[in-house]
Amino acid sequence: MKTNPIVGQGTPLHVWQSSSRLAELPWVNIAELVPEGSRAVIIAPHPDDEVLGCGGLLQGLAALGRPLQLISVTDGSASHPGSRRWPVQRLSVVRPQESAQALHRLGLPLHSLKWLRAGFTDSQVAVREEALREFIQRHLKPTDVVFTTWREDGHSDHEAVGRASAVAASNIGATLLELPVWTWHWATPEDSQIPWQRARKIPLGPEAVARKRHAIHAFASQLEGDPQIGLPPVLAPFVLERLLQPFEVVFV
Repeated sequence: MKTNPIVGQGTPLHVWQSSSRLAELPWVNIAELVPEGSRAVIIAPHPDDEVLGCGGLLQGLAALGRPLQLISVTDGSASHPGSRRWPVQRLSVVRPQESAQALHRLGLPLHSLKWLRAGFTDSQVAVREEALREFIQRHLKPTDVVFTTWREDGHSDHEAVGRASAVAASNIGATLLELPVWTWHWATPEDSQIPWQRARKIPLGPEAVARKRHAIHAFASQLEGDPQIGLPPVLAPFVLERLLQPFEVVFV
């Protein structure tokens, strides 16, 4: 993977919207991905990745009554390096709170949601990848369907979490499905690095997209940068629009 592909404004939305390759991807429904009797385990590198990557999927799982396990690998406290407005100590408290509010906005049953905070250091997950694999593996069952960030997503934490989840799922016999998140920023529809043959689209209706948008706006810290140090928002408008299409993509 390239050193840091998450720079600039990335691939414009209209390029993805006009892509015949993306338009022709096979559709899949949520009940097929997580059959009755299975639990969905969502493994998010940072608080917000579970909503950005699969906020529509989460709504569908809740509607089906599927058991859910959410694992937040880090507390996301490194998102604003050098900021006095958003220092590490504040972010470590605020970002999990934002996640809880976002999940509430999606309509998830927070009273019954099993949610683990793994406590790994934001931006340093790869350093303790084996420890993360062990942590994940302890919490998986063979009948689980694991959703996590793609192993080539372009962010070091996303990739480390994807690798650790893949090994853990394989060891246990669980099913692994990968989610592109930052891929939409740096890749293009013709990019040969994308495993298009494994890609499937989950359809999202207008109400599901609207709820996902409302949930994303719970992440106030990520929607704000810090102008005093010239730090732009992590979730700029052009980033959000790429993640709010009427479908979500999984690599099966």
